[in-house]
Amino acid sequence: MQATVKSFDGETRSGSVFLDDGTEIAFEAAAFDAGPLRHLRSGQRVNIVMSDGRITYVTLSTFPLP
Repeated sequence: MQATVKSFDGETRSGSVFLDDGTEIAFEAAAFDAGPLRHLRSGQRVNIVMSDGRITYVTLSTFPLP
């Protein structure tokens, strides 16, 4: 599933994204750390994996999902 980064805190490695329907969902450091990224910026398109209503994986939209 694709989303757009709303915010990202480099110190906590957590943030939030907007789904294409406008829904905002927060992600924790574990979801960021699961992917190969070092930083995100607002407006960046990302792929996310969700499980049980929470984001478990975040990566750039040009990278393959696990």
